[in-house]
Amino acid sequence: MPNQTQSLLFRPIQLRTLKIRNRLVIAPMCQYSAVDGMANDWHFAHLAKFAVGGAGVVFTEAAAVSPEGRITHGDLGIWSMDHARALERTVAFIKDHGAVPAIQISHAGRKASMQRPWHGNGPLDESDFQWGEHPWEIVAPSPEPTNEGWLLPKELTKQDVQELVQNFADAAKNAHAVRFEIAEIHGAHGYLIHSFLSPLSNHRTDEYGGSLQNRMRFALEVAEAVRAVWPEELPLFFRVSATDAVEGGWLVDDSVVLAKELKALGVDVVDCSSRGIYGAATAARKIPAPGFQVPYAERIRKEAEIATQAVGLILTPEQAEAILQEGRADLVAIAREALYNPFWPLHAQEQLEPENGFSDRPKQYGWWLERRAQGWRASGFTKP
Repeated sequence: MPNQTQSLLFRPIQLRTLKIRNRLVIAPMCQYSAVDGMANDWHFAHLAKFAVGGAGVVFTEAAAVSPEGRITHGDLGIWSMDHARALERTVAFIKDHGAVPAIQISHAGRKASMQRPWHGNGPLDESDFQWGEHPWEIVAPSPEPTNEGWLLPKELTKQDVQELVQNFADAAKNAHAVRFEIAEIHGAHGYLIHSFLSPLSNHRTDEYGGSLQNRMRFALEVAEAVRAVWPEELPLFFRVSATDAVEGGWLVDDSVVLAKELKALGVDVVDCSSRGIYGAATAARKIPAPGFQVPYAERIRKEAEIATQAVGLILTPEQAEAILQEGRADLVAIAREALYNPFWPLHAQEQLEPENGFSDRPKQYGWWLERRAQGWRASGFTKP
């Protein structure tokens, strides 16, 4: 049992048989640094530090379920066991340091074959060809580009759709083979699954388009296929853009319906992001208010009666703690705050539970920091 001063943020949570040491999640963050989809030393260093930094769950960036599903030439892949084995050392390190290794599996759809953000963040062009980055054929529910001047996608046939469902299932099996403990299906930000969900990008007239139930069909088939191969004892997440925030687009009401269907199929947590149906998901825009997506997590949690993860401009320990105390979400995810400070979780715990000192830090660090604190106390110094 937690002591009386323990915050909710640092109270363990159990999902299926998996016990997570706290409610803080490092959200997926693309690094655009893989070669042919393979993870390398950068990915190890990037992810390992978050486990040392005290997070409960550490997610990889979106890992493509096929070569054509990558956003850029630098995206991570999980379409083969070779790609999975390239992540095996990282998975083991995360587990050995007390965090849960998690992977987000994805297909970029009509947003595939893009430039890396620092090369322009748009469709590949002649400037990219000089270093060997050429476009590939992209796919979507309907043959419409994500924006003017972007690549025209091929419209998926029913057979193509079924092959993609199998790609997601195969990717999940690869991830489990190297001991990932959480899988998340990426259904947000204008990528393939989201493009089926939104009426702004799905204009099909068959059973995968038209009505809400039809537009949800691909997402639900993917969830069902992944749940069938993902171990029963391990949790499955689904990231959704809770709203397109564009007239005529996907609504929070629709996300509640989807969440209920996902729960019936064995999804455990809905990760509540938003927007991104047009253009680059990482394109700069006016910075919204801190916690602007928390109301989506709160509503889906309440109305669909499913656990949710809040994400998006969660900046301070007090803000994260309040989200949980007010029953607005079950997990809280940070991303760029962790890039700025990989030890954000441990610093948050120091702030919310100061009586614990450095007991929850890795012993290699905690011993030195406690010794420093003792010296300060003995000298009458206070921390600057």
